[in-house]
Amino acid sequence: MEFVHNQPEYSVSEIAGHIKRVVEDTFGFVRVRGEISKVSVNASSGHAYLSLKDDKAVLDAVCWRGTMAKLTHKPTAGMEMIATGKLTTYPGSSKYQLVIESLEPAGVGALMAMLEQRKKALEAEGLFKPDRKQPLPFLPEVIGIVTSPTGAVIRDILHRLADRFPRHVMLWTVPVQGAGAAEKIAEAIEGFNAIPIGDKRRPDVLIVARGGGSIEDLWAFNEEVVVRAAANSIIPLISAVGHETDTTLIDYASDMRAPTPTAAAELAVPVRGELLARVEELGLQQNRAVRKLISFFAERVTGLARGLPRPQQLVANMAQALDVMAERLQHALPRRLEMQREKLARLMAGLSPRYLQQMLQQQQQRVGHLGAMLESLNVLSVLKRGFAIVKNADQQVVASAAAMPSSGALTVMFHDGERVVQAGSDGAAKPKKTKPKEAQPGLFD
Repeated sequence: MEFVHNQPEYSVSEIAGHIKRVVEDTFGFVRVRGEISKVSVNASSGHAYLSLKDDKAVLDAVCWRGTMAKLTHKPTAGMEMIATGKLTTYPGSSKYQLVIESLEPAGVGALMAMLEQRKKALEAEGLFKPDRKQPLPFLPEVIGIVTSPTGAVIRDILHRLADRFPRHVMLWTVPVQGAGAAEKIAEAIEGFNAIPIGDKRRPDVLIVARGGGSIEDLWAFNEEVVVRAAANSIIPLISAVGHETDTTLIDYASDMRAPTPTAAAELAVPVRGELLARVEELGLQQNRAVRKLISFFAERVTGLARGLPRPQQLVANMAQALDVMAERLQHALPRRLEMQREKLARLMAGLSPRYLQQMLQQQQQRVGHLGAMLESLNVLSVLKRGFAIVKNADQQVVASAAAMPSSGALTVMFHDGERVVQAGSDGAAKPKKTKPKEAQPGLFD
């Protein structure tokens, strides 16, 4: 069997290019619904690669970095979403893929499932714990508000603050829905917290507010970046997003949730009129309590006074006692004076010349007796009676025969001088001629 080669010949690139044009011209932009799987973000380029699948097929998809930054809902594995984009081929691996331009959950059910999944993950981190909640200040000086600059929300908050208790307001305007809204809201919360403590512009409390809307409209307040900013806020934060029935994740992370923006203003400040009335009421209660206390002590003093004697009686008793003492003193003074006169007369009689002469003779006799005793105790007086003092070569007194040295010079002291003698071998002193020394009276006194 022979093959006739009459068909045109194509290169691989030509085939790939032709298929690419057919696919792109045939489909153009499409909306594809499927479950997200195999999400991978390239670290260097920022492009995201993922797949959309159903129970029968898988469609590869790519989302370029610029598009990823604008997506309100990021691709999340396991979520059913609708991707809008352009179907094309990738010649490098002979496959077709969807270039995603937008991505949204496939209905409210998918959004709610995504919300519940995110809530559980953040709750597991402890961002919603009650012990993280901060008390609100009773009367803040500055209130920071994060909301849209237009619409009824900011007007309602300012009007309510003016009615209750006017305060200084710092407004940080942000978009409250759409692409990039979550990042702007988080930046506002972090920006207020970045104002230095002590700066007069730093708010004492924050209000993050938005009016009502669908779950899609409120989705920015469910984004992780906003929830983390609210949970990490050092300044106490009130969330007021949507209506009373609306619940977003920022409500769990905030320190206080208000059902409406107007209610947030009511939580932020007390009613000035009610506060003044309360202060006045407390003042009246204090006055009544003080008057009651004064009355109680007055009655007690009156009761104690009844048990005391009358002042007139106390004065009368003391006056009578004074009269008695005065009368006694009147009789006692002359008697005392007479006794002192008699004593003085006795003393004067004792100071006669004869008495003084006798006293002088007695003192002279006593002095003479003491002088004789002193003279008898003088060592020279003792030596005059025939005694002598013997000293060895070291001038120490020889007090006994046993202490007499067998040889050497001895000094013998008499009342009229000294003599040096030489001790013999038998202990006898041999005289030695020396010049006598004059005695030194008083030397041994």
